[in-house]
Amino acid sequence: MSGEGKEPQAIRKLAPGKLVIASHNPGKVREIAALLEGHGLDVVSAASLDLPEPEETGTTFVMNAELKARAAADLSGLPALADDSGLCVDALDGDPGIFSARWGGPDKDFGMAMRLIEDHLGRIEAETGTAPARSAHFVCALALAWPDGHVEWFEGRVDGTLVSPVRGDKGHGYDPMFVPDGHDRSFGEMNDALKNEISHRADAFRQMVAAVF
Repeated sequence: MSGEGKEPQAIRKLAPGKLVIASHNPGKVREIAALLEGHGLDVVSAASLDLPEPEETGTTFVMNAELKARAAADLSGLPALADDSGLCVDALDGDPGIFSARWGGPDKDFGMAMRLIEDHLGRIEAETGTAPARSAHFVCALALAWPDGHVEWFEGRVDGTLVSPVRGDKGHGYDPMFVPDGHDRSFGEMNDALKNEISHRADAFRQMVAAVF
């Protein structure tokens, strides 16, 4: 939760009603809406409300999620949920990390972003003569903000391995190059039901659901 340095406070509960998903990414909105089914929420996206996308100036996933949630709550007058997530590659010192979307350029071309990761890994191998480890993890930070400024946040993670060539055309973002530990299919090959059981976003949502509903 936000408010470091303050006395711990009880987590605020989220009442049934309208909730803004502070994202303009249709795949992410669809995934979040599915994870929220059954909780009495009328989910609308920031894009459908013509809310602008704030500049992500935070230095952590949590900070970026919080600034997006606060902006959507302030502008809509409704509770807002934001997700900031990304892929962290161990051999690249955690990159692309909070810059995961920006590695795809202004058009958010994740095909290009995945090729860029492979280029970086190939450069390391060429320079060292050793193939770098392909371990990686996804992080998802959720921030739930109310118009009065109150914010709760939760963070999930899933570890796995990068594959090349990429596999599958499901999911979004870096999903086709990431195989979660304990599985032999990439997120890009999994149906939504399976991915929503094991993903970093599912981990964060389990924490949020247990806390606010």
